Amino acid sequence: MFVPSDLMEGDVLLELEDVHMYFGRVGALAGISLEVRKGEIHSIIGPNGAGKTVMMNCINGLYRPQKGNIYFKGQSIDKLKPYKRAELGIARTFQKVEVFGGMTVIDNIRLGRHIHLKSGIVRGVLYLGKTAREEIVHREFIEEEIIDLLEIEHIRDKPVGMLPYGLQKRVELGRALALQPEVLILDEPLAGLNLEEVEDMARFILDVNEEERWKVTCILVEHDMGVVMDISDHVLVLNFGNKIIDGTPEEVQSHPEVIKAYLGEEDLYATRR
Repeated sequence: MFVPSDLMEGDVLLELEDVHMYFGRVGALAGISLEVRKGEIHSIIGPNGAGKTVMMNCINGLYRPQKGNIYFKGQSIDKLKPYKRAELGIARTFQKVEVFGGMTVIDNIRLGRHIHLKSGIVRGVLYLGKTAREEIVHREFIEEEIIDLLEIEHIRDKPVGMLPYGLQKRVELGRALALQPEVLILDEPLAGLNLEEVEDMARFILDVNEEERWKVTCILVEHDMGVVMDISDHVLVLNFGNKIIDGTPEEVQSHPEVIKAYLGEEDLYATRR
């Protein structure tokens, strides 16, 4: 089980060092280095196929890079499996919603608390006093913190598979927050949402990042440039597995290679004229 970091705001929490990832002869990541600092929202953008999701999969352990290193709080996590990285405090949502449709909202979120459970199998089966008290604590956290934050009290007992897509996205976010992560990887959390849902999700991300009770460092992969530029502290731009720039939103928006990657040569020439 992870212990909250004693790093100060602004210290490097997660670092990628010269990470290379290949699929056959295709280079998905070509020597990517990145420093994510405690307390920030660090976004990753780029056209489809740029390597964004591959990079997230390397961070949470679904992929093992052929070259390079990944450090969390100064310690290498290269050899750790995904569940071990989760125990360290790295949580994840996915590009496509990954929820258990036949289970209720509350039960889906409860699954994210598994690394915090201390009672053994025997106590769990017999539901002895310590186990009962432990469950009360975890239930209070879920109900008073997560369900309240995400405004899903009205659907807590409904099967997730019966809910609209936007609410399913909230449930998946809730399950990730149940882990009480230090780093939260959000892979296209706004994809498929309408305008109102986008505004709600952006607000939830800011709350999780800024509110004292959470203070979660976020890595955001997203195509909605308006939201990215509004809420991010730093933005990394990838194109065909290569890093174009890693800077502030202002620096990224004015970078000619970023404009070229999104608009193409002809449109870039037109904007310069």
